[in-house]
Amino acid sequence: MSEQMQQKAPGTGTDITLIGDEHVRIYQETNGETGYLWNGVPILLFTSKGRKTGKPRTNAIIFTPVGDKYVIIASKGGSPTHPAWYLNVLEDPNLEVQIKGDVFQATARTAESPEREELWAEAVKAWPNYDVYQSRTDRKIPVVVIERK
Repeated sequence: MSEQMQQKAPGTGTDITLIGDEHVRIYQETNGETGYLWNGVPILLFTSKGRKTGKPRTNAIIFTPVGDKYVIIASKGGSPTHPAWYLNVLEDPNLEVQIKGDVFQATARTAESPEREELWAEAVKAWPNYDVYQSRTDRKIPVVVIERK
């Protein structure tokens, strides 16, 4: 497991093996001591309500801190469709967020121009692959802003 969690420069030799249920479990069990850094970038967990089931859904995702906000990107690797988590957040923007051992309530919103472009640039500095993902799809990849309540 520790080999999969080794720190790497962002976007180099990307290891996608732990973004998913196992990553969430390990992150929660260790308060982010394992799983906070992934491929050289920070990861947060957020729990949203499933739009179809109403059940809580927890996701691990790269984030970029910008001031007192946290920025996440609904890229789905450049897929033509939005990730399911983004559709859930559109339906109900109330989240529980975990950054390492800090767990808090938050709200999410989709950034609009010109804020979107500014935040996209910050996110790309942290994870250059976002530009690659955008080149793979015709959809404008959403930039999501998380703010503490």
